[in-house]
Amino acid sequence: MSNHRLKFTRLSLAPRCLLTAILTTSLFSSNFLNNPVKAQSPYCQSSAAATQEKETLRLSALKGNSGAQNRYKALLTQQAEQLRQCRNRTWPQTQAIWLRLYPCDLRPGVLDKIMDRIVNRGYNQVYVEVFYDGQVLLPSGANPTVWPAVVRTPGSERTDLLAQAIQKGHERGLKVYAWMFMMNFGYSYGQRPDRQSVLARNGKGETSLAVVDNASQVFVDPYNLQAKRDYYQLVNEVIRRRPDGVLFDYVRYPRGLGGASVVTKIQDLWLYSDAAQQALYKRATNYKGLELIRRYLSKGYISVGDVAAADELYPQEGEPMWQGRTPPPPPTLTELPTAAQKQPRLQWELWQLSVAHVLQGILDFVAVATWPVQRQGMRAGAVFFPDANQTVGQGYDSRLQPWDRFPKTLEWHPMSYGACGNASCITALVQRVVKYAPPGTQIIPAIAGVWGQPISNRPSLEAQMQAIRRDAPQIQAVSHFAFSWQEPQLDSDRKSCRVQ
Repeated sequence: MSNHRLKFTRLSLAPRCLLTAILTTSLFSSNFLNNPVKAQSPYCQSSAAATQEKETLRLSALKGNSGAQNRYKALLTQQAEQLRQCRNRTWPQTQAIWLRLYPCDLRPGVLDKIMDRIVNRGYNQVYVEVFYDGQVLLPSGANPTVWPAVVRTPGSERTDLLAQAIQKGHERGLKVYAWMFMMNFGYSYGQRPDRQSVLARNGKGETSLAVVDNASQVFVDPYNLQAKRDYYQLVNEVIRRRPDGVLFDYVRYPRGLGGASVVTKIQDLWLYSDAAQQALYKRATNYKGLELIRRYLSKGYISVGDVAAADELYPQEGEPMWQGRTPPPPPTLTELPTAAQKQPRLQWELWQLSVAHVLQGILDFVAVATWPVQRQGMRAGAVFFPDANQTVGQGYDSRLQPWDRFPKTLEWHPMSYGACGNASCITALVQRVVKYAPPGTQIIPAIAGVWGQPISNRPSLEAQMQAIRRDAPQIQAVSHFAFSWQEPQLDSDRKSCRVQ
């Protein structure tokens, strides 16, 4: 897509006897904290013995054993320092994991268990999902946003699961980021009668529900002021909990199914909501330009007659003009081009203007969303597909994700999810991002998999990371999707429990 740029867009568990023995022996209390079992893994992972001892303490502390509580807390502090030192001398310096929380995580000790397992695996960052599927990880009794809360259990109206997760993470030396959808506002939002004008629409008047196979995905028009207000309020509520950073996902348009995965005509573009249209009209810099933009948006093309009609309506003006357009010089100084001669180029330039316009909407929305985060001194990052900004034949990838124009002040998190049986297609995605990123950009590839074995036609996490280090040595940070993949049984238990 970078080959088609316009100036204004700049495109381009332990047995009870063992538990009793451990808690009653003086050797444990005197020696364990002074001589802990250190991490043995090259990726700063805890040994099986250290993991079991910490879990035993956690369970005893959960039962109210005050001595175990104190030892557990001290152990967390000590291991946090060990993890910090290990990551400082071990590649990658940042190793992060993606985590979704559930209402079941309100049960006593569950968040501790989750965060302990994350640290045991050598992670020093965790990305907690706070806005997804049209719901927010805010207390239902303190949620001023237009979205429902994830936790709606009676009696938990003031329980702040996000704030608890941040606190539990920090106690263990983890940096905790808030991970949130951006332009995908979710099904609940799309059902609101007072927000129908906010939804993105194509030339058939359809919303994204008509072109995707996931009803949770409802995309909004990034030019709509109400969309910006709703999202800005949400971001401010999230950063009030003081995460270490915020990652923005779904920074794009929906991907259509089948042939609709490529956009080839203006009716395919998400610019038929009122706000997007009005903003497009404002791209015109003279009346001829405005007339042709209107006709092109209305019909999907302009004819020779449309060009001639614009000339007749506004004879005092020269060429039709809009932002980013530089008209070609006439063939001769004495002979002006005819409407028939001008029509093919004007129609092609109107298509380029329209594509650039929808892309600029994303970039403008990113600026609105990231400003309050960076103003508070927090890190902000954008999550994207490395192949979602390309031309495809005579059209464009329908996601229209202009990540190559994201500012380098953001962390770049490319979802490098290639599945070809080896790491070559994964490193190719990372290398593509490295190629286009401005100097100084922090690139943190997100890879999918599990430790020690292949899954879903992808090699183990170790193999993927080794390949990235070899082929893109400048990369110093990697994230893993996802906690649920590594802990499927725990994830299932957390989804299906009954919160009392």
